[in-house]
Amino acid sequence: MNRSPSTELQDLKEELSTFRSEFHRFAERSNQQHLDSVIRDLQSRYADLFIDRQIDDARRDLCEQMVPDCPMHDQCFAHFIQFLTNTAEHIRTGEITPAMVAAYEEKIAELQRRGRFEGCTACIGDMATLFEKQLDLMRSLGVYRQEKAKEASVGDIPEETIVREIFEPLGNVQRFQMLKSLGTGTRSFSDLSRLTGLRAGNLLFHIKKLTESGMVLQRRERGDYIITDRGYRTLLGIAALYESLR
Repeated sequence: MNRSPSTELQDLKEELSTFRSEFHRFAERSNQQHLDSVIRDLQSRYADLFIDRQIDDARRDLCEQMVPDCPMHDQCFAHFIQFLTNTAEHIRTGEITPAMVAAYEEKIAELQRRGRFEGCTACIGDMATLFEKQLDLMRSLGVYRQEKAKEASVGDIPEETIVREIFEPLGNVQRFQMLKSLGTGTRSFSDLSRLTGLRAGNLLFHIKKLTESGMVLQRRERGDYIITDRGYRTLLGIAALYESLR
C-alpha cells in the first residue's frame, strides 16, 4: 500500500527527532563536532522533501484563503510565495537565528502597516500563519534554536524603537493581558473580549496595536489570534526582568 506524502513526511520528522535525541545523549561521551556533522547530513538529505511540501501547502492554503476579488491578488500571491520560499530555504541551510526571525516578522509587520485594501490584514495574516508553521517545523528539526540573548550594552539600546515596538504596544493593562493569554494558546475575538471586558471597536483598537507591533497575528479574517515568536520572546524577557527585580 502506498503511503501518502503527509505520512511519509511525518515519518521523516519522527526519524530526525529520534536521531537528534540519540545523538544528544551520545554527545556527552563523544565528539560534538562529529555528531553535528551527522545531523546536518540527515537534514540535507530530507531538506528538499520538507521544502517542497511547505511550498505546496502554502500555495494551497493561500489559494483557499486569500481574498479572491482583490485587484492585488495575483501580485500579492506571488510575493507571499516568494517570501515563504526564501524562509523555507533555512531548512536546507540548517539554521535560522532569532535575529533572522525578528527581521522576517518586521517585514510582515511592515506589509500590514502598508496595506491599502480592506482584505490586506487577512491575507497578510494568512501568509504570516504559514511562516509560523515553518518555524514550528524548523524547531522540530533543530534548525531554529532560541538561545539566550547576549547581554546588550545600555548605550546600544535604540530608544525610539524600544518605545514604539515594546513599551507602547504593552503600555496598557488589557493589551498585556491579551499577550499573556495568547502565550498559552490561540484565542478568539470573543475569548479576548471576555478576558479584558472590552467590546467591539474598543477591543479591535487594542488588538491592532499588538498586531502592528508584530507580537500577535490573526490566522485569517475573523479567525483566532496567535502569538508570534517576537511576542513570545517579549513575554519571556519581561518575565525574566520581573523576577530579577523582585
